[in-house]
Amino acid sequence: MTKKTSANEVAGPRESYGDGEQTARDDRTMRHFTIHHDGVTLPVTRGGHGRALVLCPGLNSTQAHLHELAELLRRDHDVVTFDLRGHGLASAADQYSFEAFLSDLTAVMAELDAVPTLVGYSLGADLAVHYAAEHPGTVAELVLIDGANPVPEPFITEALLPEFRAMWEDQAARQDAERGTARQVLLTAQEILDLNLEIDAVRSRILDRYRKIDRPISLIMSTSMAGDGCEGPAPRFNQNWRAGVERLVRDQPHLATYWLDADHQLVFTHAPAIAQIIRSA
Repeated sequence: MTKKTSANEVAGPRESYGDGEQTARDDRTMRHFTIHHDGVTLPVTRGGHGRALVLCPGLNSTQAHLHELAELLRRDHDVVTFDLRGHGLASAADQYSFEAFLSDLTAVMAELDAVPTLVGYSLGADLAVHYAAEHPGTVAELVLIDGANPVPEPFITEALLPEFRAMWEDQAARQDAERGTARQVLLTAQEILDLNLEIDAVRSRILDRYRKIDRPISLIMSTSMAGDGCEGPAPRFNQNWRAGVERLVRDQPHLATYWLDADHQLVFTHAPAIAQIIRSA
C-alpha cells in the first residue's frame, strides 16, 4: 500500500536539502512531500516550469547529489526528484534489491498527474527501462544516463570479487562522514556488492525489456566509465561498456546515442552538457 503525506508547498527564495546546500529558487514554488510504501518513506521534491520530468538516482546517489542537474532542468521542466530507500533522507529498509528499488520508482510515478519524461542515472536507468516496459503508456520518453547497458560480460568476476569487496568497504567507510545528511547512504559494503552482482544479472537480460518499450529513448553514455587508466581492469571495463552500447544500438537502431568524454561520474561533472542534451532530445 502506498500513501502520500503532508504535501508541503514551500514558496520563497531559497531551497534546502537539510545538509546546508541551498540554491536560489527565483519565483518557482517547490513542493516537498513524503511517500510511504512497502515499509519505507521516500522524500520527494517537485518544482519548475514546463513538461513533467522524473529524475531517478542510482545506487549510492541521492537527489542532493543530483541537485545541479535538477536545477538546470527546472528551467524548462517540472522536475520530480526523490531518494531511493536507504539513500539520502529516505528511511532504511529490511532488504535492498533491484525489485525493491523498482517498487520505489513505481510508487513515485503513481503519484504523478502527468505522463513524464523519465530520466535515470546508472541503476536509475535500469529501473527506468524496467518501469517503462512494465507500464506502457505511462512515460513520454526515456533518457538513460550511463546505465541499462546490456554489456556482453559481467563486471564482477570471481577473480575481481576481492577487489570489488575492498572498494565498497572503503567507500562505505567514507560515507560514514555523511551520516545524518541528505547525501547519506545507509547500505553496508556487502549490500552494495550484492546489488552490483544483481545488476550484472539484470543487464544480461535487459534487451528483452527494451523490446517492450515503444517510447523514444535517448542514451547519454560515458566514453571511459571506469576512468582513463591504462592499467588494471579499467580498459576491459571500458571496452565492455562500449560493446554493450553497440549491442544495444544494433538491436534497437532507433535509439539516439550521445557520448560524453567522462567517466561514470558524468552526471556530477557534466551536468550542463547532460541538461542540454535532454532539452534537445
